[in-house]
Parts: sequence; structure tokens; C-alpha cells
Amino acid sequence: MIDIKSTPISPEALDWLKEKTGSYEALFSKRAIKFRSLGLHEQKLTEADYRQHLIAEYTFLKRPVMINGEEVFVGNAKPVVLAAKTSFNS
Repeated sequence: MIDIKSTPISPEALDWLKEKTGSYEALFSKRAIKFRSLGLHEQKLTEADYRQHLIAEYTFLKRPVMINGEEVFVGNAKPVVLAAKTSFNS
């Protein structure tokens, strides 16, 4: 368990997560309050933009992020949680 508020995610860890999930956008929470307050919802963000915002502000990281070996599960959608439970219980 890592508290990303007090220990921000490193660029290397973020890049590893991106490799496992396929994109920085998959790690990015568009529900974060700052997403709208910064006007990001009105912009066409690139992968580089997502990466920059994820490094700069912990609230943009979709949570929870669950890692089981090489498997990464991001978010709390029911299918994701079920897949994570199955992975951790096997």
C-alpha cells in the first residue's frame, strides 16, 4: 500500500504502469475535480499531456491501482475489481 499523496509516483513507476495498461489515459482519472477546474475537459490531451499531469498532480491517478506480479488493475469498476480479486485469489 502506497500513499501517493505523501509519496508521489515516480516517472519510472508511472512509465511501468503505462507499459502494463497500454496508455497514460487508462491511468488518468477524468473524475478528478482539477480535470474540470483546469479546463482539461475542453482540450484534446495527448499521451504526453496525460503523463505530465499524472506526474504533476496525484489526484489525476485513477484509483485504486492494484498490482499482482505483472498484472495491473486500475479503477474500481466492477469488472476490474472482480478481475483483481480473481487474480489475487489464484
